[in-house]
Amino acid sequence: MQSASEQPWLTDLTEPQLRAVTHESGPMLVLAGPGSGKTRVITRRIAHRISCGVPAWSILALTFTNKAAAVMRARVDALVAHDLPGRRGLAIGTFHSFCAGLLRRYGSQSPAAGLGGAPIAENFSIFDADDSRAALKSAINQANLDSMQWPIAGIASEISAAKNQLKSAAEFAACATDFRERTVARVYGLYEKNLTRENALDFDDLLMRTARMLRDDKAVLEELQGRYLEVLVDEYQDTNHAQFTVAHAIARVHRSICVVGDPDQSIYAWRGADIANILDFETHYPGAVVIPLGENFRSTGHIVALADQLIRNNSARRHKDLFTALPDGRPARVARLIDEVSEANYVVDEFVSASRAGVQWKEMAVLYRMNALSRTIEDALRRRGIPYIIARGTAFYERREVRDTLGYLRALINTVDDTSLRRIINVPARGIGATSLRKVENVAVLRGISLGAALEQARQAGISERTARSIDGFLMLLARYRSELAVKPAENLGAFIARLIGEAGLERAAAESADDEQDALDRKANVQEVANAAASFVPAEREPDAPALTLGDALREFLQSIALAADSDAIDPERGVVTLMSLHAAKGLEFHTVAIIGIEEGLLPHARSLASGEGVEEERRLLFVGMTRAERSLLLTSVASRASRGVRMSTVSSGFLRELPAQHIELIDRTAGRFNGADDESAVGGTRQQHSPAARGMNVGTTVRHTQFGIGRIEAVLPRGSMTSVTVRFRTAGERTLVLEYAKLEIVVAS
Repeated sequence: MQSASEQPWLTDLTEPQLRAVTHESGPMLVLAGPGSGKTRVITRRIAHRISCGVPAWSILALTFTNKAAAVMRARVDALVAHDLPGRRGLAIGTFHSFCAGLLRRYGSQSPAAGLGGAPIAENFSIFDADDSRAALKSAINQANLDSMQWPIAGIASEISAAKNQLKSAAEFAACATDFRERTVARVYGLYEKNLTRENALDFDDLLMRTARMLRDDKAVLEELQGRYLEVLVDEYQDTNHAQFTVAHAIARVHRSICVVGDPDQSIYAWRGADIANILDFETHYPGAVVIPLGENFRSTGHIVALADQLIRNNSARRHKDLFTALPDGRPARVARLIDEVSEANYVVDEFVSASRAGVQWKEMAVLYRMNALSRTIEDALRRRGIPYIIARGTAFYERREVRDTLGYLRALINTVDDTSLRRIINVPARGIGATSLRKVENVAVLRGISLGAALEQARQAGISERTARSIDGFLMLLARYRSELAVKPAENLGAFIARLIGEAGLERAAAESADDEQDALDRKANVQEVANAAASFVPAEREPDAPALTLGDALREFLQSIALAADSDAIDPERGVVTLMSLHAAKGLEFHTVAIIGIEEGLLPHARSLASGEGVEEERRLLFVGMTRAERSLLLTSVASRASRGVRMSTVSSGFLRELPAQHIELIDRTAGRFNGADDESAVGGTRQQHSPAARGMNVGTTVRHTQFGIGRIEAVLPRGSMTSVTVRFRTAGERTLVLEYAKLEIVVAS
């Protein structure tokens, strides 16, 4: 038998963790509460399976962020001896990166991955959010629709939902039943054509097309089922239908699938995540082993007890006892302030006190439901000279000069990426104006060719000889660099990009758009930072028998890693700054001191969630996630009045605060008695009297007014545990089910 030193992956584990790590085969669900060592269990399990003789290349581990994948990969690498046979080829990555790799490998040969007979070329571009928005805006214009009546965000959401259900534009159109759906279907079709013409996929396409390929291409599916003999899925509660389809298609035959997650942390329904995937796991896999991990190693006793009591109010969950062996620590502070300025000053004062006690700025975070709430916190931090960063995901890669540089790289990889060509054709200025470009684009449309192909025929578009020569020079530059992609080794990527930056004049172009000398220096540095990032980029580990990585392969992977970056990937825990971020973006992170601001009705829970019990439960999970980011200190704040759209409005503390047990909180009232109406300090800690629907006059037949839906009549009163739902038929909004405790209904005519 191997000693502990020879099996480091089995040391320092609790009994439930050890059972999860050493589970031999068959489906397993690990219900991992916050701070319960989820990543430790996954990485130790991978190391254990490799030590048991399972080849690393036959293990597939899927997660949601590049950062999580990198941490998992590094931990496994540290655990498994470098001379252990079969340790190479482990596939750890995000769903999107895994699907992108499959589409590059199989997409061009698999008709099932294409749509309407259009294959996917291996060198497809991945459109980021800005590119997708531009393509969708073009589709809306092509459909002759008024963008005021048909806003991009709404249509984008409906198209994303259709792709999550694996519906192409044609299939969505076939199911359309009303004017709106038929209109969205028309835009979807034009958007799909725009992407196909440019050999581009958006984020949803990566999942949808892979899922369809695995669903409809038996040969590809069987090859992958034979290759990946064990499947692990992290953050399983966040999977949508397409991700569910991909993972379960591969695991369907051998049933060796381990999913790790927590229904109580499912907070992404708005982007397609389906909590039913984790709640119904045992239905999909009868006989599955279920192991709860309830011990929290992150947070103190008061914080864990507080979060546990809050989440028990949800019904859509799998119960597990949350507990910790850590001391109780200080109770969470629940503060009611006069307004948002007082709130910001209170939070910053608490942070300054923590700093004086030895807590570093990088160990503090402010979380909020809506990004707009960050402004007053930013003002307060700046006034006190406290460094901070706002988590904005791929902010560096959204800067103009950086996007110009990436545009050149994308144009090298994908010859029909018209979006990138339009961006860079006159960067730096080379005398190719908008009028000349329109003439060339007209040629492209008339002849049904790409913009790149039309540029090669530019003289036939009737442009000047001087402009034509500029276009010739631009195309020659691209052709010369493209010729290196297939023949040079991957190690040259950083130097290759640095050389392109110099020859293309991208530093000069960046400086030309600067406001002053310092701004010019910063912009030039940003351009060079792209080359630096490429030089330090480490491509995914190749299979043992795979051919050597080329410069083109490395460039494709580098661009893909940028396109698929997530919000939390932008957080550097070593930076000495306070972090400001949304509750959604905070998932998976932890800080010594956490302040959650704006815990008020309409903000948290958000007003949009109040129409359904399911929506309110997700909002409660969101607060639960935020609270469990705190290790030692937790602040929860609300205000008596807050400015909204230029008007100061009275507010009501969130009903969630009434669900917090009084013995674990410290109440702070900074309003000098100026609470609004019934909203007093008894609303916190469960001490406010709960009125029944009948006592409040909310009976069947009562006519009520809702701030969003207008006038309606109560049709049904439905008790739901400690909450009550009412079904209201509104005159204009139709029938809605609302949670009475949050809906703020006003009685117009009593029954």
